[in-house]
Amino acid sequence: MTAMLEGKVVVVTGAGGGIGREIALLAARQGARVVVNDIGASLSGEGLDAGPAQAVVNEIRGFGGEAVANTDSVSEAASAQRIVGAAMDHFGRIDGVVNNAGILRDRIFHKMSEPEWDAVIKVHLYGAYYISRAAATHMKEQGSGAFVHMTSTSGLIGNFGQANYSAAKLGIAALSKSIALDMQRFNVRSNCIAPFAWSRMTGSVPADTPEEKARLARFQQMTPDKVAPLAVTLLGDQADTSGQIFAVRNNEIVLMSQPRPVRSVHQSDGWTPERVLEHALPALRASYHPLDRSGDVFCWDPV
Repeated sequence: MTAMLEGKVVVVTGAGGGIGREIALLAARQGARVVVNDIGASLSGEGLDAGPAQAVVNEIRGFGGEAVANTDSVSEAASAQRIVGAAMDHFGRIDGVVNNAGILRDRIFHKMSEPEWDAVIKVHLYGAYYISRAAATHMKEQGSGAFVHMTSTSGLIGNFGQANYSAAKLGIAALSKSIALDMQRFNVRSNCIAPFAWSRMTGSVPADTPEEKARLARFQQMTPDKVAPLAVTLLGDQADTSGQIFAVRNNEIVLMSQPRPVRSVHQSDGWTPERVLEHALPALRASYHPLDRSGDVFCWDPV
């Protein structure tokens, strides 16, 4: 049987460890030539180390795969061009992008600083845009390609102390849908995955209460390698799928909803603030969404 990504060239950002590493390894085992991108920084984006990316490259080469390391940052347009350029320079094409690179700078909203906001938005949202935009021209010209973006239920549903991260991750879901719509005519697909997996990033989330500790204990059961099969499948031509949002929790793959009208009210002669208060809001209230967060919605134990 032909490997699913035979002959394809894939860029995986943030691939020096965790989910990105597992995707890069599996993509290579499925025949892809891989650009392993990672700046080797801390979760806050500090410190640079070429070691993590090169270590993954060495693993891939160790089982006979082809890969090159890249340590450019996704957070600037010029360096994102160099990441995509590494694929073109070494392998002559680019068929897939996995936008996985990320950092955390968690802070309760009223204490969040502008640098904390900017840093997370730049890496996650701008990074996904810069890399995707750099690759899109090549994919358009060759008439094929696939994007897989890592979103999060922190953005899709909500979470405490992550306004920067949540805003970026929900923005990525909208970016993916726009790419899917705009690039469909060129046979280019775009999908999102909200991964549940124990990694360096989730390991940094505070766990002060018994409930938070129990939630993190559940996270520890969900290893990064569980996310890789879906990501690699979505990169392959056999997956005729675009514009979708999935979640992966251990051995479970979930198709996530996307915002659609829930309920409406109509006033033939228009609304006044008083009528909105007296009629519209009470009529809609039964369909309001609660102030829940990811852990409230995904409340069952992963299997």
